[in-house]
Amino acid sequence: MSEPEHELAFNQWIIAGVRDIRVAVRPTTGASNAMKIQLSAVVIALSCCLASEVVSADPKSELREDQADFVHGAPESESDSWLLAAGGRIYDNWWHALDREKPTSMHPAYPATGKQSGANTWRCKECHGWDYRGRDGKYASGSHFTGIKGIEAAKGDDPAAIAKMLRGAPHGYPATMITDKELARVAAFVSRGQDETAKFVDVKTGNVKGDVKHGEAIFQTTCAACHGFDGRLLNRGDKDAPAYVGTDANAAPDEVLHKIRNSHPGAAMISLRAFPIEDAADVLAYAKTLPQK
Repeated sequence: MSEPEHELAFNQWIIAGVRDIRVAVRPTTGASNAMKIQLSAVVIALSCCLASEVVSADPKSELREDQADFVHGAPESESDSWLLAAGGRIYDNWWHALDREKPTSMHPAYPATGKQSGANTWRCKECHGWDYRGRDGKYASGSHFTGIKGIEAAKGDDPAAIAKMLRGAPHGYPATMITDKELARVAAFVSRGQDETAKFVDVKTGNVKGDVKHGEAIFQTTCAACHGFDGRLLNRGDKDAPAYVGTDANAAPDEVLHKIRNSHPGAAMISLRAFPIEDAADVLAYAKTLPQK
């Protein structure tokens, strides 16, 4: 059993245990007040242990059964906004987005001079970037530099031609990894789903052009349902090195903008793809004001 699976099983065991204890220690009608207080203290203490364990558990653990269709499935009638967001998630991380096996090899076309390895080399974003500009954007230097150009030139191209290109060399994505229907979503995203990230995020400073107050209103009435009002309800890192909304928004604003627009692969997260890009930029601008630790 993997560590996340172990934690999930442990959490479920504690939940069941606390429920059983609540029933077992329920005081009888004739119990003294002192006994009632002592028994209540036991249940509260165990409940606190449960809360502590759940908060510290890996937030990337398994989806609930009722969330799986939203995350990995598709609606009967696909709106264009859903189609583009789905393509954006595949562009981000296709095995998480599609619930597939993670690649175990290097992508054969990944440059030998690149600094990434293994499965990450199969991610579209790894070469072309969160701003879709590849070597001409944020990935012009640093640990993600490959020297490969971006995908901006493909804006407006025929999605069928883009899909065909993704099947052939040098991309080489076989149908066992991404089916034809799924590849069509990526192609649609490349053709008409790319946002002008550079218009809202300064590649050098990370500063974001957005209305913080409007972003606050959107965040508090939508995003906070999962992330909490201060953005710290979910932690993608750990206790010593947390990765909250504010942490990520400041460290990688271009990546966070992409995820606000398209959702995070494999997570039951909403996206703002159906709304103007300015709304997403406003949320990002507000997210940068949230606690990072």
